[in-house]
Amino acid sequence: MSLVPVILCGGAGSRLWPVSREAHPKPFIRLNDGQSLLQKAFLRAAQLPGVTGVLTVTNRDFFFKTADEFREVNAGRLPLSYLLEPIGRNTAAAVAAATLHVAESNPDAILLVLPADHLIADQAAFAAAVAQAVDLAKAGSLVTFGIQPTAPETGYGYIEADGPRVKRFVEKPDRQTAQHYLQSGNFYWNSGMFCFAAQTMLDEMGAYCPVILDRVRASLAQSHTAQGGDFSQRELDVANFALVPEDSIDYAVMEKTARAAVVPCDIGWSDIGSWTSLGDLNEADARGNRVEGEALLKDTENCYIRSEERLIGAVGVRDLIIVDTPDALLVAAKDRAQDVKHLYGELKARGHEAHKLHRTVHRPWGSYTVLEEGDRYKIKRIVVKPGASLSLQMHHHRSEHWIVVKGMAKVVNGEQEILVATNESTYIPAGHRHRVSNPGVLDLVMIEVQSGEYLGEDDIVRFEDVYGRA
Repeated sequence: MSLVPVILCGGAGSRLWPVSREAHPKPFIRLNDGQSLLQKAFLRAAQLPGVTGVLTVTNRDFFFKTADEFREVNAGRLPLSYLLEPIGRNTAAAVAAATLHVAESNPDAILLVLPADHLIADQAAFAAAVAQAVDLAKAGSLVTFGIQPTAPETGYGYIEADGPRVKRFVEKPDRQTAQHYLQSGNFYWNSGMFCFAAQTMLDEMGAYCPVILDRVRASLAQSHTAQGGDFSQRELDVANFALVPEDSIDYAVMEKTARAAVVPCDIGWSDIGSWTSLGDLNEADARGNRVEGEALLKDTENCYIRSEERLIGAVGVRDLIIVDTPDALLVAAKDRAQDVKHLYGELKARGHEAHKLHRTVHRPWGSYTVLEEGDRYKIKRIVVKPGASLSLQMHHHRSEHWIVVKGMAKVVNGEQEILVATNESTYIPAGHRHRVSNPGVLDLVMIEVQSGEYLGEDDIVRFEDVYGRA
């Protein structure tokens, strides 16, 4: 039997706002060593014995970003497969899609489901736990990984076990109940990782959530596929996938099945569920402060401070979380770290862009950063990857000036096609079809100045697009 790691990459990461946004969720957050949580999940899976490929389930909007993340760390060019969801439908749908997909070509496979936004410090202990889980999965169990609790945590679900058998799953408890679980010795934190034989999971989903399984099967049957040299992608059909009921794999199957088993493990696990847990990854100074970026502190104690660009000054404060990004600043009491999600929810309810986008927005062809905007103008820094191209497009309400500051741009402007070199510029009138591409081997960097009566990102008509958006 082969082992197929399945990485689930999605979610909003609302408790890690303002760094985590809807279009840049928690798996893409970079840690101090420069690697993202997603990259660490990939390396964790790729380093397991016998793994010959990795399957990732993610939203289709995250495909290019995910592929870029893997490209940076996939030194061994391990074959990669992607299942692209058109909309989020929680983990039961994602697990169903992965299991059905794998079973088509390898019904005897063992799947190892790994969230993309967790951190595991001890790779050797993790590999040993996976080996135990594989043996249980071969014997017909649906295996979860129970983390040895070290504190009466109220932010995690728990598993009560009798040896390898799961007695019950327990919702997030109050502190007194969590203290009892800690002292009892037979409760574990629910890690959200699973291991099972493909056919076993399909049998149990057929018994306990047949509608989810059938709708996902129909969506896969109508999916669009693409194949490259060392990767494949399969985009699920939106009409059928939209009919899939939303549910977690815990609720849909694991809490109902009689086949649930647990592997207790001490692997240095964290779900990085708040700014407190993320801050704890950094070494504290003599007064308990943990700092990422540049900070000047005076009489400050037990604070977590993170800044991407600006110097942060703090005087006479304690027990605070301070997170600064170019377009949003978070200040929170440390003991209220879990409540940051309410700010995210309020921003989303108001339709405020800060819940969804950063100043820097990643696109399949590169990225753009909004440098400044005001009445009837907006200034962007645009980076186009080597060989990449934007869509052939047109704007009704704005004109654009492009100034190349690095590299060479190939520009379609109306009926003209020109090359624009470093320190040169071109003007795109409103109503003109236009496109920019990078014919070079280095990044193309441009400054774009937009002017007009309406500057929204939705003022765009695409005529041709290599990314399927036209």
